[in-house]
Amino acid sequence: MAGFLHRVCIQFVALLFGVCATLGLQAACLDNLQGELIQGGLIWGTVAPGSRVTLDGESLDVMANGTTVAGFGRDAAESAMLVVAGAQPCEESLTIAARDYKIQRVEGVPQQTVTPSPEYLERIGRERSLVANAKRQRLSRPDLLEDALASFTWPALGPISGVYGSQRYYNGEPRSPHYGVDVAVPAGTAVLAPAPGVVTLAQTDLFFSGGTIILDHGFGLSSSFLHLSKVLVKVGQEIQRGDVVGEVGATGRATGPHLDWRMSWRDQRIDPQLLVPPMPKS
Repeated sequence: MAGFLHRVCIQFVALLFGVCATLGLQAACLDNLQGELIQGGLIWGTVAPGSRVTLDGESLDVMANGTTVAGFGRDAAESAMLVVAGAQPCEESLTIAARDYKIQRVEGVPQQTVTPSPEYLERIGRERSLVANAKRQRLSRPDLLEDALASFTWPALGPISGVYGSQRYYNGEPRSPHYGVDVAVPAGTAVLAPAPGVVTLAQTDLFFSGGTIILDHGFGLSSSFLHLSKVLVKVGQEIQRGDVVGEVGATGRATGPHLDWRMSWRDQRIDPQLLVPPMPKS
């Protein structure tokens, strides 16, 4: 509910004053600003069609109708410089709110997935390349992205057992932060597409993530679904919101059945929970 009210507030202020306010910041360069200016957040808004937009010097995609999108990773800096060049030039510093991240200790994980032996390292490197290549495709599909941004839905409903950004300790050993949201549901539960997209990865047995699907929503925005027991789609397949793409499992580095849903914008890991309504209570 907080995320929903926040987006409504942004739109209301924009209508009244011609600017957008989020987390105490007035953003004059983007009209109809939506999303969250926070670590792990995704924002989108509009500029004059044909404008050129950069964020900290990185060129952003601008669709024919002027829509542009940007995301901020887990450890994003406290500010980012937005520059719009074109018919309505504008420049401003966006303030990115910081977050406090939880520490999560996970026991009972197969030790070979915590400290892989040398025989697995080549496989891990090869699989990381597969994932990176899938995310680099960046489909130029404004129809997909606009439909996705209109409404993301939960791919599965159930208790949330892991959150974005938490520092993970596996069997007592510190490892990389968790970049997704975990939904604890029984094995075999259907995983539904949270938004339309095109499948760019469909693997049944990756070392860390097990059954894995990557769904490209266009212009660098993608969803990943990990630890699946079944992968029910193929690379290149176009998917609509609500389509079944797989089934929940406990494959890869997992201690029990759950869905690990992750999202990325380009090379930034963003928080899926910021884009969906609160998880319904069972």
